[in-house]
Amino acid sequence: MDLRTLVLMQSSAVLALSSFFYGWKIVRKRNYLLGLEMWIVGTSATNAIGFFATGNAVSYEIAHFFDAFSRGFGMPIIAVAGLMAITHDYRPSIRQDVVVFVASFALTFVLVGADFISGVLPYFYLAMWIWLSIYLAYFVKRLLDIGAMLEALGVAVALATSLAIAGIYDFYKIPGEETNVVLNFFTLALCTWAYFMPAIYYGYCALERVQSRSMASNNPIPYGN
Repeated sequence: MDLRTLVLMQSSAVLALSSFFYGWKIVRKRNYLLGLEMWIVGTSATNAIGFFATGNAVSYEIAHFFDAFSRGFGMPIIAVAGLMAITHDYRPSIRQDVVVFVASFALTFVLVGADFISGVLPYFYLAMWIWLSIYLAYFVKRLLDIGAMLEALGVAVALATSLAIAGIYDFYKIPGEETNVVLNFFTLALCTWAYFMPAIYYGYCALERVQSRSMASNNPIPYGN
């Protein structure tokens, strides 16, 4: 096994750990849309480790499917809906959560399996990530409004780097891509997405704290209780 493969496996492992850990912390907050989407990214990264280690075709197909899911629907729609719990007090029912995931999985099968859409697929992925970036810009503004400068900077960096990766993904080939140990697309993408998870989580927590204080001030505890 060469050094490049080891670096790719390590980068995949970092993404898997980041996604599962922060996804678990979000699920504990009963935000199943955002938390489960993070776990899906972690599942994709876990199977990427298997593919890089063994070249197993099944691991590749699973990683590819979940990658398509997250790029097309998971992050731009499901994760945004999850973040709207803290920006717009959007609280869907469990049944609505299930419907969103089932519909997104069904549409992902179309994305990865239908030949007629393959020509426009790169543009679709890019358009969906641009939509995600627009929402994240609003998310950054909300953080700035409450004075959470460090969290706002963290999300802004996640926005910029992930949008750059989305722009490179299907449209630009890094020189020396096949041989570069560190400066190759997959290593950069995996590390970018690994950073994305804590940046979003801590931004979410900053807004949640302000929301909790606001609710407490609007509902004072009766004297003597």
